[in-house]
Amino acid sequence: MKQSQLFTKTFKNVSKDDTSANAQLLTRGGFIQKLGAGIYSFLPLGLLVLKKIENIIREEMNVIGGQELLMPALHPKEIWEETGRWQTADYLYKLQDRQEKYFALGATHEEVITDIARKYVFSYKDLPLYLYQIQVKFRDELRVKSGLLRTKEFLMKDMYSFHASEEDRKEYYEKVKKAYVKIFERCGLKVLVTEASGGIFSKEYSHEFQVATPAGEDIVYFCPNGDFSQNKEIAGKKTGDKCPECGKTLEETKTIEVGNIFTLGTKYSNPMKAMFIDKNSSKKPIIMGCYGIGPSRLIGAIVEVHHDDKGIIWPEAIAPFKVHLIVIEGKEDKKIKDTADKLYQDLQAKGVEVLYDEREGKTAGEKFADADLIGIPYRAVISKKTLKENKIELKKRDEEKTKLINEEEFIKYVG
Repeated sequence: MKQSQLFTKTFKNVSKDDTSANAQLLTRGGFIQKLGAGIYSFLPLGLLVLKKIENIIREEMNVIGGQELLMPALHPKEIWEETGRWQTADYLYKLQDRQEKYFALGATHEEVITDIARKYVFSYKDLPLYLYQIQVKFRDELRVKSGLLRTKEFLMKDMYSFHASEEDRKEYYEKVKKAYVKIFERCGLKVLVTEASGGIFSKEYSHEFQVATPAGEDIVYFCPNGDFSQNKEIAGKKTGDKCPECGKTLEETKTIEVGNIFTLGTKYSNPMKAMFIDKNSSKKPIIMGCYGIGPSRLIGAIVEVHHDDKGIIWPEAIAPFKVHLIVIEGKEDKKIKDTADKLYQDLQAKGVEVLYDEREGKTAGEKFADADLIGIPYRAVISKKTLKENKIELKKRDEEKTKLINEEEFIKYVG
């Protein structure tokens, strides 16, 4: 992609209403645009990142047997009444159509997925079943803040599992736990797998996947050996206590929650009569589990962890492009532009994703500042200096040093 043609602009300053690093940097870098409190558009650069995160999630969900579907964002009142949540879920956006029928905008999809299951699952032979979607969610959030970390509209990957036995559900729960850790690692995050209450979705235990950062709004007690982690809200432990697994002294940190997994049991299958016939010909409620990751929230968390005073530092697997190619032209040096054009074509031919800054009227300083702000992993510069030595100036975004290498080495390095 040529940067002169990319629908984006960078900004030195943006509104001070959003003070979080992710809101500031993603807006300044041209990744997102705020429409209203807790409501954001994803611009082309931001959507590229979002789609890469989605694809990582899909790959890991498919590995553990997940099948993707897509459920409606508009839910009739009646389905929420079956579980009693139409009256109790104060986070719902409710609306009425011209026929005076009531609906909710989907804040979560337990009722909808259970309705699907009761129409397709009849026997233990139909189980287990693992269904997931990546879908927009709407919640009447009272504490909108911190850019993409707490919004009214957001993207969610929610998976639901259906089982004939509690033992089978527990076994799958552990599979998802491992898959989640892998997802976050691939996105450049190290997570604390943290014990937590079931919250509004379950009365039983759950696990949160927490990322340590000073920007976090949760507090977690954790073992430095990685053997134990517990959310402060339900903690039976405190800072300075011994880890129940290894005896190491527990520490405290602020965190951002980037995912969670819940035990649902028969909380929804019982009131909605989602039943199956077991091996003994007895009718029983389907046992369920729920597993969520917010891809849009994840972007915010990644930026909070991976940035410096110049801008974003994208992990390579989710960066919008792999290489930021910059041409620094002298007025008389057409050969510089021709060399950069050729390198751009060669990189594309090798399948390397490249953003080519061939903009005219921009100084080297302006182009470098934009590159640092946007945060693409590798910066490649073609200039009078590099042309003289028949080399390319290479710099990694997370390093200060630059080095000169030839084109063959460069393509091999970034390919």
